[in-house]
Amino acid sequence: MSMDDTQVLNLVQDSLVRRMRTMFSLYYDAVDTMSLEQVNHVDQPGRLPIAFSLFHYVNIHDGSFMLITGEMPIWDDEWEARVQPAISAHGKGQPVDEMAKQRIGDYEGFKDYQREVFSRTQAHLESMDPNGLLRVVIAKPYPPEVATTYSARCAGDAGITVLDAFECWHYQHGLRHMGEIELARGFLGLSGMTA
Repeated sequence: MSMDDTQVLNLVQDSLVRRMRTMFSLYYDAVDTMSLEQVNHVDQPGRLPIAFSLFHYVNIHDGSFMLITGEMPIWDDEWEARVQPAISAHGKGQPVDEMAKQRIGDYEGFKDYQREVFSRTQAHLESMDPNGLLRVVIAKPYPPEVATTYSARCAGDAGITVLDAFECWHYQHGLRHMGEIELARGFLGLSGMTA
């Protein structure tokens, strides 16, 4: 059986939609089965709290969505006042000792922010024209801050496409931090997110 380009793109989009939905469900389950004290807990100096992994991933996801879609991030002063993070920045490129101070102040506010960010991405993925996955969002040659990134390594000859961006910036990045969250949950005596 052979498929045409449209069928292939539809298949890729469907797979991405399902994988993102599943990953988001892990994040929802994780926050629903932890307390704020567990999320903010640091068991030894130099180890990042779960609060860092949660806030970092959701906030960077929110910001990178703009590079993919042109829509502004939802994070603003109002969200900051609701979530009350100790550090109102995703922390990419910041030293571990600084980001180890990250804490979430209002856990319900964070859950609302997370749901808003993930719901917006899911709705976009489900409704977008699959041909849009091929659009280049960052062309070669890359600026220095992009050239050494994981997404630059994954990209094809033209540069980082919308598909690369969703795969690298949202899906693979999200799974990486979910792994950190699962490890930290184990230190707290909590179960993993999947069997």
